[in-house]
Amino acid sequence: MRVLRLIARLNVGGPARHVVWLSEGLAAGGIETLLVTGTVPAGEEDMSDFAASRGVTPLVLPSMSRELSPRDILTIWQLWRLMLRFRPDVVHTHTAKAGAVGRIAGLLYRLTPGRRNVRFVHTYHGHVFHSYYGALKTRFFLTIERMLARLNTDRIVVLSEQQLREIRDDFHVGRADQFAIVPLGIDFADLRGGEPLRAELGIAPHETIVGIVGRVTAIKNHDLFLRVAARLEGAARFVVYGDGGDRARLEQQARNVVFAGTRGAREIYASVDVVALTSRNEGTPLALIEAMAMGKPVISTAVGGVVDLLGGVEERITENGAVFEIRERGITAASDDDAGFAAGLQHLLRDAPLRRRLAERGRIYAEKTHSKEQLIAAILRLYRRLPSRDAPQQSPS
Repeated sequence: MRVLRLIARLNVGGPARHVVWLSEGLAAGGIETLLVTGTVPAGEEDMSDFAASRGVTPLVLPSMSRELSPRDILTIWQLWRLMLRFRPDVVHTHTAKAGAVGRIAGLLYRLTPGRRNVRFVHTYHGHVFHSYYGALKTRFFLTIERMLARLNTDRIVVLSEQQLREIRDDFHVGRADQFAIVPLGIDFADLRGGEPLRAELGIAPHETIVGIVGRVTAIKNHDLFLRVAARLEGAARFVVYGDGGDRARLEQQARNVVFAGTRGAREIYASVDVVALTSRNEGTPLALIEAMAMGKPVISTAVGGVVDLLGGVEERITENGAVFEIRERGITAASDDDAGFAAGLQHLLRDAPLRRRLAERGRIYAEKTHSKEQLIAAILRLYRRLPSRDAPQQSPS
């Protein structure tokens, strides 16, 4: 089996790690794989070194980028030519941009005489159907996704039940029989054995660190994290782990917040006491899974796959008009609700038994559900069960 895997860019985040782990794991199992990626724009951290450390050497197409561009026509042509040379059995696309150009190129490939019996899979790590762009651009992207799901997608992979409900039921992309749920997997060994960063960051051993981990970009809504930090000044130390285009602006506004920049996962989880996520839109956030795997209590906005990750609501609490929810494996508040988020975090900081209970439940759940080995095995099963297409056409003699 030959698998051509596409992602728009290998920037810091869950999708990049996901595709590298899959390429590494499937290659070890005898699957011939080729990972194709675009370039990482200025202001974002490149994860090529992570790929290299796993023995994965991506093919970089400089014309492929995250945003819409006239160069997308060149990317489609290059991908079509690549398919002719590589002759994949499966083309698996990840993230919106790579999913669009990859499946459009695939349409051309399927119409080319002599093509292989190729199948197309697309994974939604999140989606861009709200909170990313304006109404007109969002509607355009949604129309493209619906069309590609109908014309050239054999399986649509989502990471959680909540994401399935959003994409299939709320946004009406794809048919019910096209979907498969494959939870995100991680390599637990990458998280253990780090040295704490407290001394370097000027934080005393007795102080509690609340950290947010990930790209410093608008969709992650670090503005909410800063507002919560201002509300709870003196209750904890707040640290931003990561970098991105919004960092300079946020640093000028921040109070009671340390910006640590991009750090290794081992260092982060050796240092942090509570992990926060303030996103407006998420698939299944890698940072929360990592935190849970390392036995750290978590608090998040109740968006996307977060609600599946943290489980059912055990108690809904209202304090001075602020509302938050205690779930099986963490605490949630409404999106962009600084009062609710701050109240939930303060409750968590004051209740040590609750922190321990949520942390232990999260650790058990992460180890049971989100291992890298489970991810690789699930994707391999999915490939082997893909429906057959018509036999390939013969080239003219």
